[in-house]
Amino acid sequence: MAAEGDDDRKMRDETPVERADRNYTELLQELRVAQTGVQILFAFLLTIPFQQRFGQMVGAGLRQEYLATLLVTTAATALLIAPVSMHRILFRQGLKPQLVTMADGFAKAGLACLALAVLLAVFLTVSVVSARDTAFWFAGGLGLLFAVTWIVIPIWLRTRD
Repeated sequence: MAAEGDDDRKMRDETPVERADRNYTELLQELRVAQTGVQILFAFLLTIPFQQRFGQMVGAGLRQEYLATLLVTTAATALLIAPVSMHRILFRQGLKPQLVTMADGFAKAGLACLALAVLLAVFLTVSVVSARDTAFWFAGGLGLLFAVTWIVIPIWLRTRD
């Protein structure tokens, strides 16, 4: 079986350094989409405790869920922005292939945290406006949607060829 990326290397006339540059550029473009989403969610979570009715709406029963949502969103923020910081620190060190590998890992972990953060935020919101049982159904259904669209379909496409 051919190594991963062999077909890609044959189709493109690029050196390993050019490939690393292209891969990092593509990764940064992808991260821009995810960073925007996580930053909006993070900003929202940071401001809602300062609303007058926060204590009444969330109550003691949902404080732990709120804190978990804030924690996972903060982790997603850190992981999705880490490749930018790494690039600044490693700039002109000749380590672009290593940077791409590490940034890829951070991006995958950040996307996992982002998916969990969105699901927790939906759970928290639905719990406030409806019943806890309804929140579990919402979060479960959306979790399935995330799993299928973010993991199952890409893996299926990858293994199909």
